[in-house]
Amino acid sequence: MLDMRRMQLLRAVVTSGSVTAAARNLGYTPSAVSQQMATLEKEAGITLLERSGRGVRPTDAGRLLNEYAALIGRQVAEAETALADLRAGRTGRVVVRYFATVGATLLAPALAELRVEHPGVQVDLRLTGSDDPLPEVREGRADVALVVRPREPGEPRERGERGEPKRARGPRGGVFVDGVRFVHLLDDTYRAVLPKGHRLASKRVLELADLAEEPWVASEWPGPCLDAILTACGAAGFSPDFVVESEDYATAQGFVAAGLGVSLVPVTGLAGHHPAVVVRKVRNPEPVRAIYAAVRGPGPDPIALRGLLDALRRAATP
Repeated sequence: MLDMRRMQLLRAVVTSGSVTAAARNLGYTPSAVSQQMATLEKEAGITLLERSGRGVRPTDAGRLLNEYAALIGRQVAEAETALADLRAGRTGRVVVRYFATVGATLLAPALAELRVEHPGVQVDLRLTGSDDPLPEVREGRADVALVVRPREPGEPRERGERGEPKRARGPRGGVFVDGVRFVHLLDDTYRAVLPKGHRLASKRVLELADLAEEPWVASEWPGPCLDAILTACGAAGFSPDFVVESEDYATAQGFVAAGLGVSLVPVTGLAGHHPAVVVRKVRNPEPVRAIYAAVRGPGPDPIALRGLLDALRRAATP
């Protein structure tokens, strides 16, 4: 196999026209350069240089190999530049998996910031739907997934003064579970959605138990979001009576507006709520879903991914 370093040395000899000149330019001794050229000729299995006056000139094989050495040199320089850009976060690719309600409210502003700070980074976005994105993160097929999961015991929960989602000041590194690091972004509290004219609509804040005898419109599919609702209802001493199922928050609000029942919808799902419903805070307890960025751990994050995580944190701060 041809040695790339010796090929670059051949290029220096051909360019300078002599072994002595190449050695002087590179800071080697002439004997060291001659020895390397002899080894390269053995690797190539053919003579590469021939004497010409006081110097040397390439044979046909030497000219051919010199052309390839020049090409390889350019490609290596390009590779070094590309790697430097990647290390600096100027280029790269980030694969992101997300669920619908965080797309507009959290991910979009974070990506807008990332495009300003790292314009050369490509982002591959895919909506997860009902699929679990964590296997993609564990296997390295996705760099980050936005997910809902139960909060860790003792992990601080913070909200804004009006109860809107707020980024927790937990450990920057997050928590590790089965090879995945979960970085907490925000606590997304649920609000009660009632038809206008409902008997509870005059209250500014509802006790969760106030809804115990009401028919319910389900706003969540089975999973961690629904679990957050059921856990809160259980703590309030009842199990909700779901009479209607819906696939999304807008549909759930439509059913509520039609008088089919009440519902709980997270704050991030209430942008531009239905005009025929009212939205009220809930307490004792207040249902909440914790939203995390799941990344493969525990190694250091590439600069582009680190930039996206920082942008997500800032987007999660009211």
